[in-house]
Amino acid sequence: MTYLEPKTLDHALEMLGQSRVSLIAGGTDFFPSMGEGAVTGDLLDLTRIAELQGITETKQGWRIGAAVTWSNLINTKLPPAFDGLKQAACEVGSVQIQNAATVVGNLCNASPAADGVPPLLALDAEIEIASSTSSRQIKLSDFITGVRQIDLNTNELVTAIHIPAIEKGTTSAFIKLGSRRYLVISIAMVAVVLSCEKGRITRARVAVGACSAIATRLFALEKALEGAQIDTLKNDALVTDQHLAELNPLSDIRGSAEYRVEAVKELCHRTLLQAAPKGTDHG
Repeated sequence: MTYLEPKTLDHALEMLGQSRVSLIAGGTDFFPSMGEGAVTGDLLDLTRIAELQGITETKQGWRIGAAVTWSNLINTKLPPAFDGLKQAACEVGSVQIQNAATVVGNLCNASPAADGVPPLLALDAEIEIASSTSSRQIKLSDFITGVRQIDLNTNELVTAIHIPAIEKGTTSAFIKLGSRRYLVISIAMVAVVLSCEKGRITRARVAVGACSAIATRLFALEKALEGAQIDTLKNDALVTDQHLAELNPLSDIRGSAEYRVEAVKELCHRTLLQAAPKGTDHG
């Protein structure tokens, strides 16, 4: 095994193109996945590459570098639209895990229960990908193609997450349901991003995780919410079975499919209320 530590993105892409390697950043998913087995191939560590660091605002929106850890995200001052993502960040393992694990690594692991996916879906995130010869940018919804499956070639690596420009008056929230309060895999989770103006919802984005092979946007619910008064969110019967038709939950040791559906109804309602702008003028 050879441990590679490139200092520049160009050098990393050159190494990636020369041989088959395993990409690691925090390694918090990679090493547990090995079980009792030994690492047999070469490892390419991305954490010392300056171009992959930092969270920056651009003319197009926001850029989160591929080496940004969950703790970096939590400690960065960001607009309220990122509150849901920060709440998800606080649910990713322990503080020690948050200090090492990267946001991009959570996406590349492509677990149905990955905490970072629903809030980033709700933010319309796109994934920046590079090889030694080209680069491309695709929607997060297209990047994760199945359980532990992503649209990434062997000569490519993810360089950043892009969040499009955020409308004024946008707020967000995230709620996760597990069998205990901390250090738990999700039974279900919901992320909401709301844009509001003069007491009305101008745009709604709702994403559900751990209730399908891939985290899923609830487009029917989003459409029903847009144009509605913010006070509509107080309606206990707001979320219906029809709004959840895009989900395909499975039964497992953490919960039955039927339980997940009922739980998501309540989680959606609570997360929408939590995301709603505070104050008498509603934004």
